Amino acid sequence: MTPEEPQKAPLFPLIRHLSTRLSPVLLRLPVSANFVTTASLVTGLSACWYFVLGTWVDSLIGAGLFLVCYVLDNCDGEVARARNQSSRFGHAYDTFVDWVVHSLFFACLGWGVTAQTGEDYWLWLGLFGALGGTINYFLGIAMALCDRRAAGNAPYTDTPAVMPESAIEWAAYILRELSRADFWIIVIGLALFDVTWLLLPTAAVGAHAYWMALFVKGARRFKA
Repeated sequence: MTPEEPQKAPLFPLIRHLSTRLSPVLLRLPVSANFVTTASLVTGLSACWYFVLGTWVDSLIGAGLFLVCYVLDNCDGEVARARNQSSRFGHAYDTFVDWVVHSLFFACLGWGVTAQTGEDYWLWLGLFGALGGTINYFLGIAMALCDRRAAGNAPYTDTPAVMPESAIEWAAYILRELSRADFWIIVIGLALFDVTWLLLPTAAVGAHAYWMALFVKGARRFKA
């Protein structure tokens, strides 16, 4: 991808339709892919702080910053590919930033809802959701190390995504992208109606269900 010829984005994730418009601008600047990742981290942490404040206006500002964080999170990969800066460190750093931002998001959201309602269980729900994301992060690292050992520590390559084919695969793909790469849409939608608290019980259950499913899948793969 060059500043003159931006890469055409697929339908999903939807965030790519924004990042592919910003990446050509970033490519005209003397910034590295890791710098863009750091900018995503700073923006994400700022979003978390606004959710701590807990008011409707602050939640809207936090949701807007969360969107910017997601855009930059996609731009770093696009800048890395365009400048041939893809590396194992860059991938690990990007994954680390995703973990920090999302874990703090749920913890800070729980903190903010607790401050507004005076009910401590919201904070515990947020912390439990953050714990699930943390387990998922470190489990992913462990599985990646196992994959590297199985591959004989082969050089890092940026693996392209595999697109779904059947209707069932597309339905699962859309649900996954909306809950992961396009999670910002859910946050903005709930913030508009001042019901971001709905994410807390969902994350408290879903985050742990996800890492358990990931663990079982990984255990079966390595056993086979």
